[in-house]
Amino acid sequence: MEKIASFTIDHNKLQPGVYVSRKDYLGDQVITTFDLRMTSPNEEPVMNTAELHAIEHLAATYLRNDAEYKDKIIYWGPMGCRTGNYLLMGGDYESKDIVPLVIRTFEFIRDFEGEIPGASPKDCGNYLDMNLGMAKYLAKKYLDVLYNITEERLVYPE
Repeated sequence: MEKIASFTIDHNKLQPGVYVSRKDYLGDQVITTFDLRMTSPNEEPVMNTAELHAIEHLAATYLRNDAEYKDKIIYWGPMGCRTGNYLLMGGDYESKDIVPLVIRTFEFIRDFEGEIPGASPKDCGNYLDMNLGMAKYLAKKYLDVLYNITEERLVYPE
């Protein structure tokens, strides 16, 4: 079997950033998958499920309500390795195109107060497994990368 594209990235060199993971084509429509890497793989501790789950609920809610991009958002979800998230958008984008959107999203998470959207037994199959405090901490940590993002954190390492 062929190795899938995401397993060909050298995770020993990968640092937190915003990367284009792949582009898929459905007819004449492009779907861009972004790798929003929040921690350094195999170097930093992975994120726990509770904070990653809270980030998922907050980011998905924010993005699907963003005035500029809400109609382009296809999917937001955590990576199985718990070092980041995937964002799928309709359109042909580069990493630098969405940095302002990602910043707004993580500022929303960092500053969020109140009940996490969808954190109820009716709305979520694991609503008790959320940690808003740690989600806010990780959002702030990721924003430190995003505010000063460099070209090497926008393109996968060779």
